[in-house]
Amino acid sequence: MATGADFKAAGENIPNDGDSHLAEERSCRKGFCTVRHGLAIILQLCNFSIYTQQMNLSIAITAMVNHTEASQPNSSTEQPFVDAQGNWNETLKEAKALAPVYNWSPEIQGVLLSCLNYGSFLALIPTGYVAGIFGAKYVVGFGLFVSSVLTLFFPLAADVGVALLIVFRVIQGIAQVMVLTGQYSIWVKWAPPLERSQLTTIAGSGSMLGTFIVLLVGGLLCQTIGWPYIFYIFGGIGCACCLLWFPLVYNDPGSHPFISTSEKRFIVRSLSQQDCSPGWSLPIKAMIKCLPLWAIIVSYFCEYWLFNIIMAYTPTYISSVLQASPKDSGILSALPFVVGCICIVLGGLLADFLLSRKILRLVTIRKVFTAIGVFFSCMFLVPLPWVRSSQGATMTFLVLSAASSSFCESGALINFLDIAPRYAGFLKGLLQVFSHIAGAISPTVTGVLISQGSDSEAGWRNVFLIAAAIDIVGLIFYLIFAKAEVQDWAKDQALTHL
Repeated sequence: MATGADFKAAGENIPNDGDSHLAEERSCRKGFCTVRHGLAIILQLCNFSIYTQQMNLSIAITAMVNHTEASQPNSSTEQPFVDAQGNWNETLKEAKALAPVYNWSPEIQGVLLSCLNYGSFLALIPTGYVAGIFGAKYVVGFGLFVSSVLTLFFPLAADVGVALLIVFRVIQGIAQVMVLTGQYSIWVKWAPPLERSQLTTIAGSGSMLGTFIVLLVGGLLCQTIGWPYIFYIFGGIGCACCLLWFPLVYNDPGSHPFISTSEKRFIVRSLSQQDCSPGWSLPIKAMIKCLPLWAIIVSYFCEYWLFNIIMAYTPTYISSVLQASPKDSGILSALPFVVGCICIVLGGLLADFLLSRKILRLVTIRKVFTAIGVFFSCMFLVPLPWVRSSQGATMTFLVLSAASSSFCESGALINFLDIAPRYAGFLKGLLQVFSHIAGAISPTVTGVLISQGSDSEAGWRNVFLIAAAIDIVGLIFYLIFAKAEVQDWAKDQALTHL
């Protein structure tokens, strides 16, 4: 793995031929057909694959379960619901005729859906730390390969039994965290400061794209060719990404065999003032006392509170409040995510444009983009209960909220790369812990609020108001304490050992 000294040595070993080299470097700054942008595209595909693998069971489980055995209605009050869902039940029967079904109780289904998070939560911080020390190429590649292979064998494991499925899901959670957390260690060596936002957002947009695709085609695959093909197709895509990853991705520009000399020189020189070599030790006490780091942590928790509600309950809201059919519900639920995917990339390009032209300082860009993302997403979500009678207005507000919140990807959500690039992998794992905590609490609170009383409109109104209040509090804390300069504890070698 290359160190800061290696980068400086690489810079000294590159010959300087005057104006011709300067012209080549300018072309590297302006172009998108570069190795580093190709790396961003490959990471986008990896994130796409991981998010489809995360969500495929949520889509397929409806067709995998024998609902007659699993839910056995014993009250006449359930009959209207069954009648109202007649068309959907017929669709499920068609899907079940194409593949085996299982008598899983709602409790077993809940365990299967949630055990992915058990492995994720356990591996977050260790994975980020290991990726920072040993390099992300093999950490990310191994995680993607394991998750993809387990996805391919998921239908076979379902025939064996629930216990094996749970083991598969826990291991998948660990493997997927290796991809989602470890990848940020790559950008410490590959992303010039003036391109950091665009490269990370191009890569990160794969998560939204994966969510969009699996929501759009998952139900159709279950209905037409059977639920196992959700796992075969998206597991196969993941294996194909591995074929791109291992031969084309390297931990730093100095070890890449295909990169041009001019691009290598440009990246090395742009990072020459940044000591990005991680040590085995961590300045834990300094991290605990660092208010800019706490500003990012609080922002992560608050923003992911709302994000997890949107991820978990958008299909429910559309189907229950708008009374959309299952087919229409899948398409409408996917719409905000594809718009969010596009806006994430555009936000990254805009952030780097403002920074490269020196229109705004880096800390101002991070704060402004976070404020736009939080304020406008809340502004469009809070009125939703009052426009529920109009499908067009509801979908417009949901799409605008997704578009607005995507600006946070160029704000607080990548701010940790600015304040401590040396510990990027570890910090990403730490921040993901708080996002997972928010993800565990917010859907539960939402379910309780919606189920209380007979007035669902009041329940949804309380959900959006509480989420907006939490998000705004996080924004205020971030605006007060956020910084974009490398912190002192991230410049010196570790003082406190693990």
